[in-house]
Amino acid sequence: MTRIVESLAEISAQYDALFVDLWGCVHNGVTALPDAVAALQAYRKSGGKVVLVTNSPRPRAGVMKQLDHFGVPEDSWDTIATSGDSARSAMYRGAVGNKVWFIGEDRDQKFFEPLSLLENPVDIQQVPLDEAEGIVCTGPADPMADPAVMRPQFLLAKQRGLKLLCANPDLVVDRGEVREWCAGALAALYTEMGGESLYFGKPHPPIYDLARRRLSALGRHVPDDRILAIGDGVLTDIRGAMGEDIDSLFISGGLAASETKTGNQPDEAALSDYLKKEMSSPTYTIGFLR
Repeated sequence: MTRIVESLAEISAQYDALFVDLWGCVHNGVTALPDAVAALQAYRKSGGKVVLVTNSPRPRAGVMKQLDHFGVPEDSWDTIATSGDSARSAMYRGAVGNKVWFIGEDRDQKFFEPLSLLENPVDIQQVPLDEAEGIVCTGPADPMADPAVMRPQFLLAKQRGLKLLCANPDLVVDRGEVREWCAGALAALYTEMGGESLYFGKPHPPIYDLARRRLSALGRHVPDDRILAIGDGVLTDIRGAMGEDIDSLFISGGLAASETKTGNQPDEAALSDYLKKEMSSPTYTIGFLR
């Protein structure tokens, strides 16, 4: 059974590094969450390292700009690992061919910026679906539309045997008070229809490999039993931590605030019922990161 804690400081001395989710933990898609920022600043002052591990389809530089826009100060984190970075690397290695059909918003075109870190990257071309060798999905073109609107295109894609590269495995995200669909919902639909989806963010291993490499680049080798993953998604953050065999702190006041009846803290019975239903077992739970 998960242990409900009052603050990060209550448990943080056991860990040398944190893998921290962003949306729903450090910001709400509109602005920074002050208590979370203060908790991370205090942790860093004690000597710990903070790796922001996000399912954002954006490259690291794009997430840094977004954090600045939301008011998340640079002294609250050390480095960033994004699903977008991991997925871009796979794309430029040819995971879904060189002619790709793109699903996403216009603002996500930066996903296709050249990746200079790779030797001999594949020359990626965006083409119509009927000319494509694969699909690249950073999210729905309309985040408010039911993913089912993609069924006709996905049926054709499946019949042609196209693989779908999912740059953000999240199903939904809350932008302030508004819930939006993410790329993971489209990838799940494509898989349900018999297509093949490739994932590079949480809960899948590639992003954890990237997070460990970013942590090592700080000059700190941290064994897994000294890493704590923090997040509000049981299907992404907590499942990923369980798969990597690292401890986790579940933020119940994020995506599951209603199911866990979280005010300041979760209702213990509601939390237990929710975790049983989701077959999830975070090491710790807290209402909000603080």
